Amino acid sequence: MKTAYKAKKIFAENEVFNNAFLIVEDGKIVSIEKKYDGEYIDYSDKYIAPGLVDTHVHGYHNVDITDGEPGTLNIMSKGVLQMGVTSFLPTTLTSSYETLNNAVKVIGEEYKQVEGAKVQGIFMEGPFFTEEHKGAQNPAYMSDPSIEKLRHWQELSGGLIKKIAIAPERKGTVEFIKEAKKMGVYVALAHSDAGFDTAMDAVNAGANIFIHLYNGMRGLHHREPGMVGAALYSDAYAELICDGHHVHPAAAGIAMKTKGHDNILLITDCMMAGGMGEGKSKLGEFDVIVKDGQARLKNGSLAGSILDLIDGVKNVYDWNIADKKQAIDMASKNAAASVGIDDRCGILKDGRDADFIVLNEDLSLVETYLDGKSVYKA
Repeated sequence: MKTAYKAKKIFAENEVFNNAFLIVEDGKIVSIEKKYDGEYIDYSDKYIAPGLVDTHVHGYHNVDITDGEPGTLNIMSKGVLQMGVTSFLPTTLTSSYETLNNAVKVIGEEYKQVEGAKVQGIFMEGPFFTEEHKGAQNPAYMSDPSIEKLRHWQELSGGLIKKIAIAPERKGTVEFIKEAKKMGVYVALAHSDAGFDTAMDAVNAGANIFIHLYNGMRGLHHREPGMVGAALYSDAYAELICDGHHVHPAAAGIAMKTKGHDNILLITDCMMAGGMGEGKSKLGEFDVIVKDGQARLKNGSLAGSILDLIDGVKNVYDWNIADKKQAIDMASKNAAASVGIDDRCGILKDGRDADFIVLNEDLSLVETYLDGKSVYKA
């Protein structure tokens, strides 16, 4: 059955269509038309955009994917629909080898059965980090990178690992990056005190993403540009948590001006407290207090965020550091491209799954669609 949706604006891959129709049939996008004679669902005062893609999200609705509890992945996949997310990479934290074995195994067993947003791979945030900028990662489990461990995790997950983050100053990182790339795993840089040259060596070896830019890394100094300098200088992608707490709006704007919006991806780094309101929570093994839109450890350090991805999109537009198309692309098209899944999500295009969101003009979420079916209404 063919269904048409009329919108004030439709944000396609390389164009914004005004007063146009999205045509969907059997769960797939058929075309985007400027005229349509049949009946249609009327969103003529609203926008249609691709479903958002969160490539860095640990949990939501009081579940943490690292726990490896059966059913957790499904709860999370349904919960993130209210962020406007239709595809995501469930993200593990630095934990024991055994805990990570179980977590990736469970994801690999359950990802095809989820009822909500689609699992497009796994992101392993650690455990190959250093203590200096550990953030909410447990240094007890940190070590030099091991390609043997990555191969084992990839086997346990059924080939689902798409991305792993490491600290580039650890021993053997260049060799690890090259071998991981051969396996089809994208290597990111994070939780590191590496200097500029060391970080650039990792980029030159094939690392292509800096994790939550500015957070968990050596800052910029004019005589030693550090990890932040390498992120701004290189052509690699950089993640940003645009909740207004992790990164000042001006710092986010500097990154966008320096690197160009095409090299920025918006992520949530959301933890299990996401969607749960204020109160006590956990991030891995750490106790967390959620208050005033922030999640903090007992020592006052910021933990993972409780950001909804659509709010990050709205924020960068409201902060006047991105236009609407750029804001949407950073949380969909760019995010998907950063880990090579833009052939299946992040873009409204003929033949693709009809995974899209309906937005008000202020970019607040109205409705989320999966395969042409409405699955969440704000």
